[in-house]
Amino acid sequence: MTSTTDDATFHDRMLSLGLARVAEQAALASAPLVGRGDEKAADQAAVNAMREQLNLMDIAGVVVIGEGERDEAPMLFIGEEVGTGKGPGVDIALDPLEGTTLTAKDMPNALTVIAMGPRGSMLHAPDTYMEKLAVGPGYEDNVVTLDMSPRERVEALAKAKGCTPADITVCILERPRHETMIAEVRDTGASIRLITDGDVAGVMHCAEAEITGIDMYMGSGGAPEGVLAAAALKCMGGQIFCRLLFRNDDEKARAAKAGITDLDRIYTRDELVTQDVIFAATGVTGGTLLPAVKREPGWIETTTLLMRSKTGSVRRMSYRTPLSS
Repeated sequence: MTSTTDDATFHDRMLSLGLARVAEQAALASAPLVGRGDEKAADQAAVNAMREQLNLMDIAGVVVIGEGERDEAPMLFIGEEVGTGKGPGVDIALDPLEGTTLTAKDMPNALTVIAMGPRGSMLHAPDTYMEKLAVGPGYEDNVVTLDMSPRERVEALAKAKGCTPADITVCILERPRHETMIAEVRDTGASIRLITDGDVAGVMHCAEAEITGIDMYMGSGGAPEGVLAAAALKCMGGQIFCRLLFRNDDEKARAAKAGITDLDRIYTRDELVTQDVIFAATGVTGGTLLPAVKREPGWIETTTLLMRSKTGSVRRMSYRTPLSS
């Protein structure tokens, strides 16, 4: 691959439509596998389409948030170079199919997700767990923090919103590790929307509370997804706080390999994503954020959320294309 030119500029507006096409093609590729019960096939179809489209873009891209290490190819692995190599150096964070299980079971909120920023703009998060806490825009900084208990977070957000805890809805990933958290949140009177997968979408729901009904996201999930979620909130507005969680020395070694020395650091949105980025997500199965890939006689249609943090623009784009005979 040709190396990037030092003076090549990250023109987010010019690159944004190409990024939308990457998300769209991944969604179109995985759509025939919705409800077919084969997670791996759906994921691989999205990966292949995403890689193919990225390699058509005039960028010198490096995947910094991807699907595992090099030995897990043919996934889009961390460190993989994509693009023609003739444009700006960029960091890419992606999840070719966020919600493989959701896709296989035809459950809501499966998305294809990708973010792009200038080289060095995104935290190279290791493949470990991460504690996450997110709220949407319109609140003072640190209205909630990771140091608060779940009860304190609900009560603080309710006070800031001018309502009671019973009017707050929290999104939490349904896992045994969250049982105590779930009980404490419910004890405040708040509602919980449990999700089985897809915590990037879960965090994004907070940014459009008036549409989704979700005020706050909390819980632990994959660290790479935390960076993707931060990229989305950088465009949509909102706050996210994250702290890496380690189960063993091997995971700590992964963090060290990624250049992380402070293992207890709490990262804010603008520390996870330090420069302006572009972000695209296309609905695969229908959900609160985006409708599903839709088939009509002779046509197929997708809806993509395309966002630029530089301008704060949020576009919902319909893409309708003829079905090949």
